[in-house]
Amino acid sequence: MSTAAEAPSPGNGRTITTNIPARLDRLPWSRWHWTIVIGLGTVWILDGLEVTVVGNIAGRLSEPGSGLAISSGQITGMAAALYVAGACAGALFWGRLTDRFGRKNLFMITLAVYLAATALTAVSFAPWWFFVFRFLTGFGIGGEYAAINSAIDELIPAKYRGRVDLMINGSFWLGAVGGSLLSIVALNTDLLPANLGWRLTFALGAVLALVILLVRRHVPESPRWLLIHGRDREAEEIVTGIERRIESEQGEALAAPEGELEIHQRKDVKFLEIARTIFADYPKRATLGFSLFIGQAFLYNAITFGFGAILTKFFDVPADHTGYYFAVIAIGNFCGPLLLGKLFDTVGRRIMISSTYLLSGLLLFGTAWLFDRGSLSASTLTACWCAVLFFASAGASSAYLTVSEIFPMETRAMSIAFFYALGTAAGGISGPLLFADLTSTGKVGDTVLAFQIGATLMCLAGLVAAALAVRAEGRSLEDVARPLSAVANKAKTATRNARAAGSTRGGHGPTAPPAVGRP
Repeated sequence: MSTAAEAPSPGNGRTITTNIPARLDRLPWSRWHWTIVIGLGTVWILDGLEVTVVGNIAGRLSEPGSGLAISSGQITGMAAALYVAGACAGALFWGRLTDRFGRKNLFMITLAVYLAATALTAVSFAPWWFFVFRFLTGFGIGGEYAAINSAIDELIPAKYRGRVDLMINGSFWLGAVGGSLLSIVALNTDLLPANLGWRLTFALGAVLALVILLVRRHVPESPRWLLIHGRDREAEEIVTGIERRIESEQGEALAAPEGELEIHQRKDVKFLEIARTIFADYPKRATLGFSLFIGQAFLYNAITFGFGAILTKFFDVPADHTGYYFAVIAIGNFCGPLLLGKLFDTVGRRIMISSTYLLSGLLLFGTAWLFDRGSLSASTLTACWCAVLFFASAGASSAYLTVSEIFPMETRAMSIAFFYALGTAAGGISGPLLFADLTSTGKVGDTVLAFQIGATLMCLAGLVAAALAVRAEGRSLEDVARPLSAVANKAKTATRNARAAGSTRGGHGPTAPPAVGRP
């Protein structure tokens, strides 16, 4: 049980000693954990559904009789850019609030924003309306990344954290499979009128979001977040309830937890302190996060932005049949994190992150060589892409896992949001500008160059991971990166504040050595 010792000190609150993180990490896998996975993880399916459907129905939506006077270029250009901009802005906006007001508050609000925006997209009557609610849909989804990844990593036991995080982030591609197949139905005017099919696809997304919202009500606030923000009694009640539920399910008492943490509770962490922590205290980890997100963003854009153009221009695949090929690629993307995820917890983060990045990059180099020689058909090229993305998807999912576990808890959501926004901006801005031009020329050499650029950046990120990746497998989040509120960090914090003020302050008593565990 947690213990709290009243320790009067100026500022934010009490100093307490707690074993709640250790109690959460020693839990065996249970039905309760599956509830967390379903309640929080299924939203990525919606993201995959959204992105894929919009791209695939662009042709039908721009035709006369669709009920919306919009061009295909506006859908894949302006609307797509606004969705990306909304996702970046939402990640940063909601990420800051997630660290400040809690995981549950924000993952309920962001899903509600997504639900409302998607439903209102379905009733679009003019391009401006469509553009506004595509931005707001992205705004909600971007916030989900920060709130959900924070909550999942803080609720899932340490020995399962890697595989669960990868599986959940990889479920985006399950939505992409559904979006590809759903778009085939939506494009079929024999089944649905041209002005109705595309509306129903957005309405379906809203219905699925409502179901997830109802399930998500039962997901608790992160006890780790509650502890730091002075709500340790609530944290104790939540963890005790989870323990009783699992003991009842297992039919035996749980093992005793090992380890305690002493923290000085605080209500808020200033933005400048978050930035200083990420870039000044953990520069190598920040470099790692940058590299992983940029590498996967460019590899994916090297393939996906030219996907339809390559199949239609080089292999004469009808435009309304590209959805079948994309569904196959999406399955490969989903299988990667699903089948390789456990290895991130057993073989280890450094080996698995670097190897998935390097393997996917090398395989894409091989694909470029075969494509340049004219040795591929539409089917074999798709098979090559599937192999590349099997490893790339596991690597890309591990990028989200990495930035969510290698920075202190008080900065977790903002760290996820920052690196997510960086990768999304690189993919949504630089990607289209670079790769769409290369793959649309119809020249083999230009497409080969696109593949080679993506492969090079992915391999470079793999080399950075080999050197800098943190061995976080099986370790508690507090061990990987001690909270800023941990008493062990007070000496460094006090010294930094004193330097900023130009004076030395006392009154906090003896302090422990600086935090450990950084690369």
